[in-house]
Amino acid sequence: MTRKIDIFDTTLRDGEQSPGASMNTEEKLVIARQLLRLNVDVIEAGFPISSPGDFESVRRISELAGDAAVVCALTRAVDKDIDSAADALKFAKRPRIHTGIGVSPSHMRDKLRITEDECIERAVHAVSYAKKYVEDVQFYAEDAGRSDFAFLARVIEAVIKAGATVVNIPDTTGYSLPEDFGARIKYLMDNVAGIDDVTVSVHCHNDLGMATALSLAGVRNGATQIECTINGLGERAGNTAMEEVVMAMRMHGEELDAHTDINTREFIKASRLVSSITGMNVQANKAIVGANAFAHSSGIHQDGVLKKRDTYEIIDPAEVGVGQSQIVLTARSGHAALKHRLEELGYEYEGEELDRLYNAFLDVADKKKEVYDEDLEALVNERDREECAIYTLEGVQVSCGFPLKPTATVTLRGPEGDVRTVCDWGAGPIDAVYKAIDQIVQVDNDLSEFAVNAVTRGIDALGEVTVRVKAAGGEVYVGRGADGDIIVSSAKAYLNALNRLLAEKR
Repeated sequence: MTRKIDIFDTTLRDGEQSPGASMNTEEKLVIARQLLRLNVDVIEAGFPISSPGDFESVRRISELAGDAAVVCALTRAVDKDIDSAADALKFAKRPRIHTGIGVSPSHMRDKLRITEDECIERAVHAVSYAKKYVEDVQFYAEDAGRSDFAFLARVIEAVIKAGATVVNIPDTTGYSLPEDFGARIKYLMDNVAGIDDVTVSVHCHNDLGMATALSLAGVRNGATQIECTINGLGERAGNTAMEEVVMAMRMHGEELDAHTDINTREFIKASRLVSSITGMNVQANKAIVGANAFAHSSGIHQDGVLKKRDTYEIIDPAEVGVGQSQIVLTARSGHAALKHRLEELGYEYEGEELDRLYNAFLDVADKKKEVYDEDLEALVNERDREECAIYTLEGVQVSCGFPLKPTATVTLRGPEGDVRTVCDWGAGPIDAVYKAIDQIVQVDNDLSEFAVNAVTRGIDALGEVTVRVKAAGGEVYVGRGADGDIIVSSAKAYLNALNRLLAEKR
């Protein structure tokens, strides 16, 4: 059995410190409920002394969590901070006070202006003071990633003797390299008396894009708790992303000797909830929860995934709540992806039929970033219309503008395979196209309706034109045509209506 790694979520505390991501108490409660569904071990609910709102959030989350999770409140190494945290946690069934102090030369010299001995004295006092209120006291050694190894070991040993149950080793500025941070944790595991009797936690930031790697290096070298946030939310470049470290441990549990009890199927829901409440959008290529995390647009990748998912996916999307892989149809997609999507829509094409439709698909895909299901429906319908057609459109070109007279050149293939090209002019470019078509088809009709609709969203959407023509006898025929060019769509629609009229007359 691998080691159980506790997941300490700080979305509601450190995550909220991300500029623009502040949350009110009700919003924090909504997220806290989702964290409980995720089955996190610890919820850091806030920094009670910082504001009445944070105090109230910690108090209400304490009541909400019950026995399901530890509820933690942050403090500085200041008595009044600890008093406030204890008061906010008084209804918690599993309370934890999280107190600490800066331990790097930079923090001691420039921020706190204290000596190493004074630092240790303050750290020990804070832990001892918090211990009067709660049994579970976590100590953070702020900026441990830039501290002296030997001094850090002295601080950690002193707070363990003072009663700390959890020691948090943060890389507060995201400065470390993974191997160096791992070596720091190993040094503490080898040189601090009593460290095997407490939980060793890591809290890493993403300033150099390595928060996940830093946290896993900590676990590999002895840490048994990871502090993280949903979506990697947090100050500056953010914190370790919960979804990343949890899924990494699921993939490499034996190598890391680690597992968690997180309900990973709640990740997508949690990600979208936090994004919605904070207004902090998740980048499309974000690991695990990004929109493209399980999407494939390369034809080679699509073919592999369709044959066997794990050829290009190491995680089953269902494990994180996505449902299934997404095959994104683009100009890089191949026959296999198109055939698969068509089958999902209820169409079966093989051989030459599939080849012809694929060529039509490529024409659309070259003009659009992505081809949607509605586009495929339009293409299938267009192919069906062309196969039943008496006259087919071979080409159309228009010339118009102020003060030019709109003109159109149209080429049609007739029922005997003969090709004719004519030119005409009209009140507008579509009128000119229709007059040119009339010259070739030569069937009496009256255009009674013309309508245009976008098949899909976006400026590059296919346009579908619907026309109604009335024959000399009063019968009405509907024609439709779809294309990325509205002139071409219009020509196809009109020709489709005329083909129906001619078919009735035959």
